[in-house]
Amino acid sequence: MIASALYLAIPLWPRVSYGASAETTTGARVAIAGGSEPPSWLAPAATFTSWLLLAVLTISLVARWSATGHPPYANMYEYTIALGWGCTGVYVIFERAFGQRAIGAVLFPGITLLFLTSLLFFPPEVTPLIPALQANRILGIHVGMMMASYSALSVSFGAAVLYLVQDGKRRFARLPSGAKLEEVAHTSVLVGFPMLALGIALGAWWANDAWGRYWGWDPKETSALVTWLIYAGYLHARGLRGWKGKRSAWLLIVGYVAVLFTYFAVNLWVSGLHSYAGV
Repeated sequence: MIASALYLAIPLWPRVSYGASAETTTGARVAIAGGSEPPSWLAPAATFTSWLLLAVLTISLVARWSATGHPPYANMYEYTIALGWGCTGVYVIFERAFGQRAIGAVLFPGITLLFLTSLLFFPPEVTPLIPALQANRILGIHVGMMMASYSALSVSFGAAVLYLVQDGKRRFARLPSGAKLEEVAHTSVLVGFPMLALGIALGAWWANDAWGRYWGWDPKETSALVTWLIYAGYLHARGLRGWKGKRSAWLLIVGYVAVLFTYFAVNLWVSGLHSYAGV
């Protein structure tokens, strides 16, 4: 929540301040408006809190792993915390690589909602793993790849939202230009899309061990495939059809809605073989 407040304060800091006053010819005093910029400590403080959050979440997940004896993927509580950790980790890498903090104003409120949802609705109790989730390294890599891909694609969502706010140009000086946001979004998809494909492939491999078939059109499998197709369509349209601008931004937003649907809706409300929410 502190990180969210700091990252939001950077672009939303008042652009006008009223300082010294002057006396008019009639004797009245009026305030003089002047330009205002965020204080110099604000941006470094935001970056510090993001790294601090990453460190604290790492300690939390390691402690949970040690206490349970398995990676944090047994239920929605564990996986949601791990997803927030992944989003934070990918964000700090992209912030350092591109020197842009504005995406944090979109990403960290979303991470805050993830944690609040986890704390309010998902039971944190440690429960034994069901047989299908036990002693399977492929499963652990599969879940890790899916989490990493969702984390990378969250950056593309944040960049796409800001691109639409900027109207593809530079409407607000404190936000990156449309071209820079498009570059960040495209790079994050180039990172996340292969991991999503690998995660789905490893899931099919594990499904053959667990259920005796590689693919069965389970709701989770189908939703993940649709998500993959949306991002494949984005890369195809951008690379071969020259799609850029608002059309690409909207496609990335639709893709991330599919990610959220696959993660929340299918796990919580659609029954299937992947019903491991623990709720």
